[in-house]
Amino acid sequence: MKKTRDLFWTFLKIGAFTFGGGYAMVALLEREFVEDKQWLSREEFLDMVAIAESTPGPVAVNSATYVGYKIEGAEGAAASTLAVCLPSFVVIYLISLVFDRFLQLSAVASAFRGIQVCVIYLILSAGMKMLKSLSGTAFNRIIVAGVVAAMVGCSLAAVSFSSLYYILLCGAAGVLLYLLKKLRKEEKA
Repeated sequence: MKKTRDLFWTFLKIGAFTFGGGYAMVALLEREFVEDKQWLSREEFLDMVAIAESTPGPVAVNSATYVGYKIEGAEGAAASTLAVCLPSFVVIYLISLVFDRFLQLSAVASAFRGIQVCVIYLILSAGMKMLKSLSGTAFNRIIVAGVVAAMVGCSLAAVSFSSLYYILLCGAAGVLLYLLKKLRKEEKA
């Protein structure tokens, strides 16, 4: 029960003070659950990010559900998911009451421009940490280089290519590598 309560308060705090969605939240989740509380290993955290990204739904909610379930089962998943959603729900509800007047405030517009810079930093920081913790196998290097080349190429050519395709292609490459390794082991045996 104590861990469930900790999960709730941690995700409530993260949900309340993270701007920019689930990707911006990844760096905070890693620090909180891998480095500070040590409830997840770095490998488990990378698995969580991969699963949260590749399953339907917001990354923040998927991450909270995964971490909560991994640590405290269904009760932890429910507490974590509720906690991460609650701040956004309250803020959006309050904003909706005064939405038109809210957007006209120059201070609000300036605050959002400042927050955008912070969100870019948080996303870049999370990506760099994940990249550093990725094992340096030839396969991983090829996948990273291929994805970067495809993203840059699609951006320069102004081709709209959903990130879902990158995820599916990388997943298929991983399955193919697994099957090739399994086939080689069978041939040696």
